[in-house]
Amino acid sequence: MTSIRLLIVDNHTLFRQGLVSLLQSEPGYEVIGEASSGEEALHMVPELDPDVVLMDVKMPGIGGVEATRRLTEANPQARVLMLTVSEEEENLFAAIQAGARGYLLKNADAGELLDAIQRVHAGEAMLSPIMTLRLLQVLQSGGIPAPLSELPLTSREQDVFQLLAQGASNRQIAETLTITENTVKTHVRNILEKLELHSRSEVAAYARRLSPTPWSP
Repeated sequence: MTSIRLLIVDNHTLFRQGLVSLLQSEPGYEVIGEASSGEEALHMVPELDPDVVLMDVKMPGIGGVEATRRLTEANPQARVLMLTVSEEEENLFAAIQAGARGYLLKNADAGELLDAIQRVHAGEAMLSPIMTLRLLQVLQSGGIPAPLSELPLTSREQDVFQLLAQGASNRQIAETLTITENTVKTHVRNILEKLELHSRSEVAAYARRLSPTPWSP
C-alpha cells in the first residue's frame, strides 16, 4: 500500500515532534518534511510535493491561512488540512476561503486525525464536529459576512464602522477621526443602509463575526 506523504507545518516543536512520532508509527503514513513557519512551508511544498499538508493556523510571520492561500493559488489541487487549537469562526471561514480542505482541532484523538488525513487525501472535505455546528449556526443566522475590505463602504466609513464595533459614541468617533458629530451621524446612517442593518448593536454583532483588524489612529 502506498503511504500518504505528509508535510507538518507547526511552530511548536514539541507538538510537531509528537505528531511526527504518532504518524510514523502508523502504517500508511509517511512524514516527508517538517516546517516551523508558513515561509518554510512555501519553500518546501514545491520540492517535496506532499500528498497532504498539516497546517497550523497561528504562526509568526506568514500564518497558516496566508500560506494555504498561496499554496492553493499556485496549485489548486493542493490538499491542506488545518490542525489548530483555534475554535474561532473567523479562522475557520478564512481557512476555507483560502482553500483548505479540512479543519481539525488539536484536541482530536489519533483516530480522528488519521481519518481526517485519509478523507482530505481522498479529495473530501473534513471539519471538526464542533466547527461544523458553528458553521451551520452562522449560515442559519444570515451567512458569512464579506471581509471588511470587500464591504461597500468608503475608507472613512470603514474607520467609523470599526469604532462603532468597539462601542464608541458619536462624540468619541468624532474626536478620534477629527470630524464633526453631524458627519459621524451621516456616516453611521450610510453604514446602516449599505449593510442593511438597523442599529448600532447590529453593527457590533456584524463586526464580531467579521473580526476585522483592530483600527489604530
